[in-house]
Amino acid sequence: MATVRAQDGTPHGLTVSSFAAVSIDPPLILICIDLQCPFISHFRQGTHFAVNVLGESQRAVSVTFAEKPEGRFEGLDWTPGESGAPLLRGCLAALECRTASIIEAGDHAIFVGEAEHAQRGAGRPLVYFNREYRSLG
Repeated sequence: MATVRAQDGTPHGLTVSSFAAVSIDPPLILICIDLQCPFISHFRQGTHFAVNVLGESQRAVSVTFAEKPEGRFEGLDWTPGESGAPLLRGCLAALECRTASIIEAGDHAIFVGEAEHAQRGAGRPLVYFNREYRSLG
């Protein structure tokens, strides 16, 4: 789950399927966002975004952020991180990243972020593979 705050402070986010480590030094990650995503402008304009790693019990959050066009944060427990990026409570991990670069490739934008803050929780990850939610157990 990638999250960002608009310039007016409104939280926005989406379920991303492309998330990967890029570098250890400096600590860089990447996420890919479809150019047609209605929230991409907030990611482009913002200086920071967060990646929230969901747990098994957060499947409904993943589905909401993948399918619901508006109001994705309604009724959701979140807090602004040190960078201001929205952090979802109950996640297995969260990375707050400063946007280091944006690269357009095909029909997506690749956002490279430098991890500035990290936190972790406990539990089992929510896994989505081959168009289905799955368990690691």
